[in-house]
Amino acid sequence: MAFFATSRRDPLRLQSVTDLAQDNERLEEENEQLRQAVASHAVIDQAIGAVVALGQIPPEEAWRVLRDVSQRTNTKLRTVAEHVLEFVQYGALPEPELDELKKAINRYRMCSRTHLSDP
Repeated sequence: MAFFATSRRDPLRLQSVTDLAQDNERLEEENEQLRQAVASHAVIDQAIGAVVALGQIPPEEAWRVLRDVSQRTNTKLRTVAEHVLEFVQYGALPEPELDELKKAINRYRMCSRTHLSDP
């Protein structure tokens, strides 16, 4: 039994088994990257919610807090988000991140208060 498939890029060209295997491998890698992106997004969203509760600030400002902590501590955003979630659950956060988190929450809390008082 012969199996034929056409190329997505060039529909007039038949793909070999090797081509199909390479396409499959590429698609599996892309799929794994998408899974990781979705998982990272969920962790970051949860951390935004935690910072909203901790700092009593709007979600947009909480996002900026996480981003600032990440940049100022040279730590990946997902890692900062994971650490923030551990902090709200267990009370432990690496000292540099804790310091930056406090500073950032204070900065953005002041910003959000300023925006609320603007006519």
